[in-house]
Amino acid sequence: MHRRIIVPSALAASLLLAIPASAADYVPGAPGIGDSYYPTAGNGGYDVSHYDLRLKYQPATDLLEGTATILATTTQNLSRFNLDLGLKASEVRVDGRRASFTATGDHELEIVPAVPLPRNKQVTVVVRYAGKPSEFKVDGWSAWHRTPDGGVAAQEPDSAAWWFPSNDHPRDKATFDVSVQVPDGTQAISNGVLQSQSSRLGWTRFAWRSNKPQAPYLATLAVGKFDITTNTTANGLPVLNAYSKDLGDNAGAARASIERTAEVAEWLEEAFGPYPFNALGGYVPNVTSGYALETQTRPFYSPRQFANGANVSVVVHELAHQWYGDSVSVRDWKDIWINEGFARYAQWLWSEKEGEGTAQELAEYVYATRTAEDPFWTVKPGDPGPENQFHIAVYDRGALALQALRNEIGDEDFFAILKGWPQRFAHGDARVADFVRYAEQVSGEPLAALFDTWLYEAAKPAAGPASTASAAASAPVASAPASGARAAAPAPVQPKSWKKIAATNGVHDHR
Repeated sequence: MHRRIIVPSALAASLLLAIPASAADYVPGAPGIGDSYYPTAGNGGYDVSHYDLRLKYQPATDLLEGTATILATTTQNLSRFNLDLGLKASEVRVDGRRASFTATGDHELEIVPAVPLPRNKQVTVVVRYAGKPSEFKVDGWSAWHRTPDGGVAAQEPDSAAWWFPSNDHPRDKATFDVSVQVPDGTQAISNGVLQSQSSRLGWTRFAWRSNKPQAPYLATLAVGKFDITTNTTANGLPVLNAYSKDLGDNAGAARASIERTAEVAEWLEEAFGPYPFNALGGYVPNVTSGYALETQTRPFYSPRQFANGANVSVVVHELAHQWYGDSVSVRDWKDIWINEGFARYAQWLWSEKEGEGTAQELAEYVYATRTAEDPFWTVKPGDPGPENQFHIAVYDRGALALQALRNEIGDEDFFAILKGWPQRFAHGDARVADFVRYAEQVSGEPLAALFDTWLYEAAKPAAGPASTASAAASAPVASAPASGARAAAPAPVQPKSWKKIAATNGVHDHR
């Protein structure tokens, strides 16, 4: 027999307020953040604000030992949550208390805190871990490069799991402190500004700080023996470039390119607005890969980028990403055009500046040399699919879209958009659709049809991105006889800068 108890309404309300949420109200955080291309990338249920990484690395054995302290805020009532980590964890604490944990899948660390975590709670997670990064692979590939004198973490779309636990997706950015202990005579390079360097008992510790939000894949670590150059820009920004001591024949060309980093950044500020971070530079480790990567404040370059001589165009590309890709990151990896289309277009603008071919001439050359049957046109830069995320069409057709926009709205509005966009979404993330709306707001013109043509139609546009002058020059003559044979179109003239730009076509050919 159950007795029904009637409680006055006011007393009932106070009792409800005193009752804690039941266990049923706490659920696991999602094992993925919700990316359309990479469902297991990142994690749900929390947002990271800061990573403090205290590491020790032995180049001779490739052993990395680490303690990561992660500051985060829960976004739901959490019974458990995941971090992305490929190395082996030995201990996890949540708010100072030991937590249970299990490694699952390729790189998931499932953590069950001693006490469930309510929504909007600030949480501190400490993970102790160790392993050999070169032995960890996902589907046969690795983000860790072994070098003759150390190792390097640099890869896209993910690399963090090889050297620290994280919420590894651009949607969850955080600030970073990276402190690395290495044997004396070896250097450790990371993002941002070097805060300190100290030696004790045969080991040297380098402490780096990135004080602006940074996507985990844009965090980098390079351990080895480097020649390092330092300087400051006219505005006092610290510049640090590093070159492996064993680059061989590529050493001179690499230096001749990367030592122009400050010059290129100052020029890019004219197009994209103030540089968004606290440091500048680049590094070239002795790796066998061929790509480059826009690791925040300090891009990574493979020596092979300079196998045919100096190439400032690749420096332009990676530095352009500091605005387009790093400060403003993709909301979803299908939005890759807002990274790569703009970095390629920056190379076209550099060509204009150097007098080696205008952006219009480069656009006309790309359009003319790709026939309608070329599979190039079947790739949609606005949503290329994971298998085509770094296809050349995302770069060249992506830049064509920008030249078409420039011709449609004129230089004044176009360059206002290029400069305003990194300010509008600074240190955040965005989608292709956000850029389309922003361009319409600034120009006051409807642009959806233009972007559909250049970014989403799986066919060669019927007309190229012609300026008013070139369109008039190429228009058919009305009096030409219908039955007469038309003269063959002249072969497109290759702009002088084309070979240098084309040499960077594999710049992000990571896998």
